[in-house]
Parts: sequence; structure tokens; C-alpha cells
Amino acid sequence: MNPLLGIFYHALGGLAAASFYIPYNKVKNWAWEVYWLTGGFFSWILMPLGVSLIFVPDLRELMHSVPLNNLVWPYIFGVLWGIGGLTFGLTMRYLGISLGMALALGLTATFGTLVPPIYFGQFHDLITHLSGWVTLGGVAIALFGIFLTGKAGMMKDREMSEDRKKEHIHEFNLKKGIWVALFAGVMSASFAFGIAAGKPVAHLAIEQGTPVLLSNSPVFILIMAGGFTTNFIWCIMLALRNRTVGDWVKVKNTPILANYFFSALAGITWYMQFMFYGMGTTKMGKYDFVSWSIHMAFIIVFSTLWGLYLKEWRGSGRRTMRVVGIGLAVLVISIFIIGAGNYIQQFE
Repeated sequence: MNPLLGIFYHALGGLAAASFYIPYNKVKNWAWEVYWLTGGFFSWILMPLGVSLIFVPDLRELMHSVPLNNLVWPYIFGVLWGIGGLTFGLTMRYLGISLGMALALGLTATFGTLVPPIYFGQFHDLITHLSGWVTLGGVAIALFGIFLTGKAGMMKDREMSEDRKKEHIHEFNLKKGIWVALFAGVMSASFAFGIAAGKPVAHLAIEQGTPVLLSNSPVFILIMAGGFTTNFIWCIMLALRNRTVGDWVKVKNTPILANYFFSALAGITWYMQFMFYGMGTTKMGKYDFVSWSIHMAFIIVFSTLWGLYLKEWRGSGRRTMRVVGIGLAVLVISIFIIGAGNYIQQFE
């Protein structure tokens, strides 16, 4: 147990999550479904399998020795998370990086943080210990910070003209984006449920010699296989309907090698968020469920900073920028309060 180290890993994961979509902006003359599925093949299939083959001593034996129930539920939650991840990408299209992530991740943080301890009977333990109250206080502050960043995004929307919004977010659509963000936020929380359901797999991996830091790697194979299933079906349907299947081999007026490279880079970066997230959970003690809110908070911090760098907030008023700054500060404070709660528990 080392909460500060856990927070550091979550920060790396948050940075990766906030950055993954940027390489997609370099993809030219490919339909969204084409580059999304290409990147997803790297993030949902190749990376979790490759990392597990490297660090799990006998991956095949591990999977054969795990009860079927412990394999199926992470996959099912992965399918649900895949639906959230699919619509999460649409959120970025319609709202941009900063506003899209703030709205979607607000609900993801709420459901992903609070449901697992309630389901596994840890909630009573939380409210009967000082460490639990400090941790829950940190989660509440994090949600308030998420609310502030989302509010700032709404304020930005009211201040900018439609032409100005679409200058940096070409498909900007607030109404459609909000509905997609709400749905994506709820469904994306399933990843946290998948990790909770896959704990027996992670424990068995440790018993077989897998490093504790990477013990969630085989669980990711199951969850992300479910996510790939959802995204594969949807993207292929879109490609057939839009007649964009040929994009994968189209070379005329298309930098095809660069498109594969940037799609792969986006996919690998997407996976890195979960690798570091999994590493962080191993350092957070018995209240490891708060890892989800820490992860969401860091994503919003870094995605907002990316949004500022990419000038998505250009034209916003001083009051809006002040709310953004306060929201980021509140999120950072909440992260350390949650870490303090985890630290206190070892003395109780």
C-alpha cells in the first residue's frame, strides 16, 4: 500500500486518457468508424494480450484455472463499457475534448466509484471509520470539481457563436453531445465493475508469479474483449452502410501509412490509461474503489489543459476561465484528500 505512488500512477493514466484522441486528429480521409476501429484493435486486443503474455508466467494455464463465472462477468461488463466507449468517441466529436470529457466523466466517476463498494458491502465500513469519511469527502469534492468544469463548458457554449465553436470542433452540436455524454458516462462506469468482478483473476495471477503492479493485465483481456465486440459490430455496420470499408486500403489522396500509425498511436495511448490505472489500484489499499474517481479527476484536469492548449476555450470570458481554474484546483485538492483517506486507514 502506497497511496502517493498510486496517485502518481493514476496521474499517468489520466494523462494518457486525456491525450489518446489527439492522434486521431492527424488521420486524413478516413471515416470515423474506420480509424476508431483501427485504433481499437490496438487498444482492446493487441496491447492487453501482449502485456499479459510478457508479464503473466503462464497466461493459458491461468485462464483455464479460473472459474467460468469469473471470466464471463468481466467480459459482459466489457461489452457494456464498450457501448460507453463507443459513444464516448462521439462525445469528443460533438463537444470537444474539454467539455465532452467533463460531462461524460462526471457520471462515470459517480457510478464507477460508489456502486462497487455498495455491491460488495464495503459502504458500511466506510461510514464507520475516519478514513472512510475522509475518502468519501474527497470523492464528493471531486464530483464538485467535475460539476464546475462542466459548468464552465456550458458557460463557454453560451458565449461563443456557432461559427466560433465549429472553428476548433467541426461537428459541434451541444444538444446531441449532451445526450451522448450522459449515456456514455453511465455505460463507461462498467469498466470499474469489470475490474471488481475480475479480482479473482488478478489474485490468481499474483499467486502464479505475476507482478502485483500488473496483476490486472489478464483482467483487461476479458474486459477489453467485450469492448472490442461492441465496437467491432457497430463500426462494421457503419462502414457497410456508409460504404467506407475501402478506406482501410484506399491510397488515392490518402496518407494510408500515416493513418495506420496515428490510429495505432491513439489506440496504444488509450490502453496505457488502463495499464497505469490498474497499477494505481494495487497501491490504494482496501479503498481501492476510489481509484476510479481519482482516475476521472485526472482525466478531466489533463483534458481541460489540452482543451486550453488547443484553443477550444478561445473567446471565453474571464468569468468562464475563472470557473475553469477553480474547477481544476478543486479536482487536484480532492485527489490528495482521497489519498489522505487511504493513508489514514492503515493506522485504524
